[in-house]
Amino acid sequence: MAKRKTTGWPEAPVRRAVPAEHWKQLRRGDRVSVKLAPGFENPGQVDAVSSDHSVVWVNLDGGRGRTLVHCGDGVEIVPQES
Repeated sequence: MAKRKTTGWPEAPVRRAVPAEHWKQLRRGDRVSVKLAPGFENPGQVDAVSSDHSVVWVNLDGGRGRTLVHCGDGVEIVPQES
């Protein structure tokens, strides 16, 4: 069976995803709002944060489950006032 050869792939290196500065302040138990797109906002509580702050687990309010957000996903996490 012949293998499909792909040409024209960019030679640029993969760039490192860096979390926003306010992600470095997030701690377990913090109230946040997860903004997927304009008009699509889900409030919740931070459940876990990776050691490099690039990954955040959020328990969404209203029994909507737990979601994983990576800093390269294009999703915004905004801290809420307590």
